Amino acid sequence: MLGSQHGALLNADPVMLIDGAWRPASDGATIDVTDPATGEVIARCPAATPSDVNVAVEAAHRTLHSAEWRQLGAEGRSTILWRWADLIEANAAELSYLEVRTNGMPGAFADWMINSSVAWLRHFAASALSIHGTNVSDSVSKGGDTYHAFSGKEPVGVCALVIPWNGPTGSFVLKTGPALAAGCTCVIKPAELTPVTAIRLGQLAQEAGLPNGALNIVTGYGTPTGSTLVRHPLVNKVSFTGSTETGRQIGSDAVRDLKRVTLELGGKSPCIVFDDADLETAIPAAAMAIYGNTGQVCFAGSRLFVQRASYDKVLAGIAEFTASLNVGSGLVPQNMIGPLISAKQRDRVLDYVASGLSDGGELVCGGSPLDGNGYFMQPTILANLGSSARAVREEIFGPVLVATPFDEFDEVIGYANDTDYGLGAGIFTRDLSKAHNAARSIRAGNVWVNCYGVLHPSLPFGGFGKSGLGREMGTEGIEAFLETKSTFMKLA
Repeated sequence: MLGSQHGALLNADPVMLIDGAWRPASDGATIDVTDPATGEVIARCPAATPSDVNVAVEAAHRTLHSAEWRQLGAEGRSTILWRWADLIEANAAELSYLEVRTNGMPGAFADWMINSSVAWLRHFAASALSIHGTNVSDSVSKGGDTYHAFSGKEPVGVCALVIPWNGPTGSFVLKTGPALAAGCTCVIKPAELTPVTAIRLGQLAQEAGLPNGALNIVTGYGTPTGSTLVRHPLVNKVSFTGSTETGRQIGSDAVRDLKRVTLELGGKSPCIVFDDADLETAIPAAAMAIYGNTGQVCFAGSRLFVQRASYDKVLAGIAEFTASLNVGSGLVPQNMIGPLISAKQRDRVLDYVASGLSDGGELVCGGSPLDGNGYFMQPTILANLGSSARAVREEIFGPVLVATPFDEFDEVIGYANDTDYGLGAGIFTRDLSKAHNAARSIRAGNVWVNCYGVLHPSLPFGGFGKSGLGREMGTEGIEAFLETKSTFMKLA
């Protein structure tokens, strides 16, 4: 049960974690944190200056090369990550409450994210003990000489980790977990809209025994805080989750300085329902593929394609399901749709709805803001828009579903791939061959068949095209924080 007893951190002094110490911004500047469900300011965080960022990066660099960090080794890092996961689990109710208050997400979604973060962090703790190279000595010989020839893995170095506002705790763990498991040190910048859970996670990391400087948290705006961080000469790796536009700039900066980079960006994911699908499964799954976290999910199934014979039935079913969803504060357990993150974001989403209508779309349901102080709007379905419409082509990042009928298999694959993005795709069918062929044909980094949005740390997550570069989770996720070194030792 979420309760106000978990909100003490909201009233705390605005501080951030740099080299093991909690400190304000060097010039005392702060940023207001707003509850999207009420529009009220509920907390403040520091607005870190370039000088603050520099101190944090230098602390991470110094710790990376310290004897304390090296001697900790993989087993020591794994033990700390396990303890950290246990502490997150023990404080799950508080973290869920803070997520709901600062992000607006429904309580059930917040609970899922915190519980998943615990499982993910334990996976990364175990992964720290599985980092290894390869011995190829038996394959290497030259002119009668013999060699001990092997590869090894080393941490990439200091990592700048920039996380979004739509899943603060999950994104924090998905970046810091593998980075620390690999032996890197980190400076993490949470979104200025949702910094509070990052502060609490930093406190728990200290309690778990993470050495000073291994994890630093700087709060602030994208400019100057974020830009100073990703461009810092002592940063070796940048991992960013957020908009494609910002990711393009970060990628450009990283390439210029030859930094390693992972970009997890936007999406415009298709959700395909074939005539032979189990509609009792497909209808609620397709609905929540877009309405989960109020549509503020990078892999949201925002483009619905239904085979024509089932189109009217599926559309009516999703509209009926939509009408059953309670909209309101995430602190109320029955509410499944929360507010948008800000008034600006709500207005942006509503502008896309208006654009869709002006482009000839049919409003099946929703489409309007809700009265009150929070940033709420009705969950919305637009139908029968042409493929060139903005609402079809651009990421809306809100509870807006665009529905289109199709006739043939090749036709819908063409529709699904007619996008600059390639993050996720949902397929609903009872035909195993059709499912395999569709999954293979759709250009997306993640495909779900008869389900949507399932994540597990054993499998990588990421996208094609403008949905990003690299992968998080899986072996690829931890490899992104490692460098490979080959060594040849000539034997007498």
